Amino acid sequence: MARRFRYAFVKRKEAAKGKLSVGCAIASFVLFAAAVLLSLFLNKKLGFLVGGVSIFAALLAAYGFLMGLASFSEQDRKHGTSMVGSILCGLFLVGWVGLFLLGV
Repeated sequence: MARRFRYAFVKRKEAAKGKLSVGCAIASFVLFAAAVLLSLFLNKKLGFLVGGVSIFAALLAAYGFLMGLASFSEQDRKHGTSMVGSILCGLFLVGWVGLFLLGV
């Protein structure tokens, strides 16, 4: 008889901080869209509101990037959302910093 191998795959959950990182990336993008729409509809009035939303979105992207990196230390977890969240938040953070440095 042939040998039968029995494999047992452990069902691992996603890292909790990775999910938080993806949520922060989505929230940062939504706030970016809100800042663009506010800027468009307010016609350069209430600029402090647009700036406040933008700074909050940039801080949220930075927090999401840090949480995404911290989620890689969680043991026995899948890290798919950690990678996606870290990459997205990193890109959004670079975009926000670039917009602030350009003075747009």
